[in-house]
Amino acid sequence: MPRPTWTNLPAEKRERVLAAAMREFGEHGFSAGSLNVIARDAGVAKGSLFQYFDDKLDLFRTVCEASSDTIVAAVAPRVMKLAATGDLFAVLPEMLVVWVDYFADHPLERGVTAAINLEIDSEVRAAVRGVGHRHYLAVLRPLLEHARETGGLRPDADIDVLLSLLILVLPHLALAPYVASLEPVLPLFGCAGEELRPVLERYGAVLRMFATVPAGAVAEPPPAAAPEV
Repeated sequence: MPRPTWTNLPAEKRERVLAAAMREFGEHGFSAGSLNVIARDAGVAKGSLFQYFDDKLDLFRTVCEASSDTIVAAVAPRVMKLAATGDLFAVLPEMLVVWVDYFADHPLERGVTAAINLEIDSEVRAAVRGVGHRHYLAVLRPLLEHARETGGLRPDADIDVLLSLLILVLPHLALAPYVASLEPVLPLFGCAGEELRPVLERYGAVLRMFATVPAGAVAEPPPAAAPEV
């Protein structure tokens, strides 16, 4: 946790430090991120950082918390508004469009998301991923529980498994259009906006099938691929 000296700083100075740290960690990750660069870009002495935070990881954790708060504040109201229009899985592709578009327009938050999920130090990764998980669960669990109560999910739908799948999918969709080789199957890398909508609709369709096909039903096999000419 940040020290009291951090919370007592003027808001403008805190924002400078956070923005500088987001840029540095977002571009280079935690392990390679430089406190010297952060201090220089924020216009503070490097020693001041250790007056505000216990160590480098404490700063990184604070950055992750601030970034997650910003993402939730921007995305959650739009997702909730879509969910209120009807069947959750009918609007899920549009929710995914909102999610992906946010990261297209917010490279600092995208960089922090990459730093969290691609960090090579497993202890650091474990220390900060819980921040994002907590925010995901706070938004997604009520949506899924409401869908089950209102018939949008079958009664025996395993909400925990759905949450687990979504928590895997959402960071992937935030990053795969911008990180080469992260997605080996679907055409995500280098795409943006409406180019991604068909793929996001496929994600939504698969999750809808998983959640709403009646127990015991047998899904029809996919159509055979046309032979190559």
